[in-house]
Amino acid sequence: MSEIQRPGALYQQVAAAIREAILTGEFAPDALLPSEAQLMTRYGVSRPTVRNAVAALRAEGLIDVRHGKGSFVRSSGRPYLTIERRISRTTGGAFVMPGADVWQEVEEPTTYRTHTTKDTGRSLQLGEEEALFGCDRLLIDPGTGTRAMHRTLIPFEVAEAVPGLAEQPCEHPTALYGLLTEAGHKLSWTETVRAHMPLPDERTTLRLPDATPVLHVSRVAHGADGRPLVLEELRIGADRAELAYRITADKQPARRTRT
Repeated sequence: MSEIQRPGALYQQVAAAIREAILTGEFAPDALLPSEAQLMTRYGVSRPTVRNAVAALRAEGLIDVRHGKGSFVRSSGRPYLTIERRISRTTGGAFVMPGADVWQEVEEPTTYRTHTTKDTGRSLQLGEEEALFGCDRLLIDPGTGTRAMHRTLIPFEVAEAVPGLAEQPCEHPTALYGLLTEAGHKLSWTETVRAHMPLPDERTTLRLPDATPVLHVSRVAHGADGRPLVLEELRIGADRAELAYRITADKQPARRTRT
């Protein structure tokens, strides 16, 4: 039995002792944590104290509870999936995105009409309550089981000015880009990434462990004049995926020399 002689509530002392065992490698990543009975014996405390200590470590993200299996030490390794955030074009002019063919749709995409919020309006340079076409997809990578929520938002004004777009707002993004270029738009993209703790529906849909943030990726397709045309949002568990970008140096205009 390991004696608990630390300041603080008893469950906090037990949590500190377990945390130390995890950080020193005694309890290895992905390993099953000792049972409640074993922890009670090890630290000489009651079952409620052990449960409170485990709950505290779950909140910290050190422990993942798998129903019917027990408590596991959270892995400290690399994410399961690397997502390349790159857009290319074939010699025939079609748009392609690396790995796009790997994702499978869990269910039929949902098409709907909605309005801009404060956040989506900022991305699309529109005010709030502007009319949008929306399309939601739930995706899964069959190789790793990683789930992702994908959303496309298109302003009515954009969709109605592009032949076929208003009738097909739920096309794959590469097909949407094709329709936009056929309508004369020369496209460029900007992308931002932020993290947030999941909302209840995100946690359930993405099947996230405790204390796992969501990566929220926003990609905006712009026309030649810089006007936002389409907003894509991808949400995925930060423990499951990492994003990879290709970075190139922009050409700067030559400086004029004084004569």
